[in-house]
Amino acid sequence: MRVINLNEQVELIVKFIQAQLSSAGFSKLIVGLSGGIDSSVTAAICVKAVGKENVFGVMLPYRKSHPNSLNDAVKVAEVLGIKHELIDISPMVDTYFEKYTTDADILRKGNRMARERMCVLYDLSAKYKALVAGTGNLSELMIGYCTQYGDSACAFEPIGHLYKTEVYKIAGILELPQNVISKKPTADLWEGQTDEDEMGITYSELDEILYNMLEMKKDEIKLISIFSKERIEKVKRMIKKSEFKRRMPPTPKMI
Repeated sequence: MRVINLNEQVELIVKFIQAQLSSAGFSKLIVGLSGGIDSSVTAAICVKAVGKENVFGVMLPYRKSHPNSLNDAVKVAEVLGIKHELIDISPMVDTYFEKYTTDADILRKGNRMARERMCVLYDLSAKYKALVAGTGNLSELMIGYCTQYGDSACAFEPIGHLYKTEVYKIAGILELPQNVISKKPTADLWEGQTDEDEMGITYSELDEILYNMLEMKKDEIKLISIFSKERIEKVKRMIKKSEFKRRMPPTPKMI
């Protein structure tokens, strides 16, 4: 796995955030706080970039969300000293499914929750005149483990160049609450859901494969000898199937 200077990365992200705000003519940021590692790290670095008085944290639980997620999100906001508010998305989500489509499966409901959260964040973005800071990491962005126009919608991705395992390391130097660092990562879209179970691969293994595949550019024979054919094919499929999520909507070329 690559070796990076964590403190230098934090400073790089701080300067990146400041540059993004300056170019857009904004001075404030809004972050959706899930109680997870990515949003917590993002919020902490946003505070370093613009000060706690210019960062807003928003908790957006659904009625089936684990209560620990909300508790951890509140704890992070309090530790960082940022203004925060809670908006329960259950009424908005449930009204749609109860009135218009009662046969939705768990994936459709999860995607709807993710998009509802982003709708709220963007409305509050207009209210507070604050840019929405994304919370996606490189591991998840590369395999498309995100909802298009849901959690992937943002003004910019401060930690989008970092693998998930690197985000955990940075959380340590930022001295975030231990509960946030030690718990299993989850999008908390349905009961018992965890990221690694849903992906079918651990973050540590995924990051090693992505690093060797995309940065070290090792050929398939070498990759299979290090990992396995099944694992390499799985990651390649995820990258290929999610390619549309990593680009702007295409338009026809003028003749």
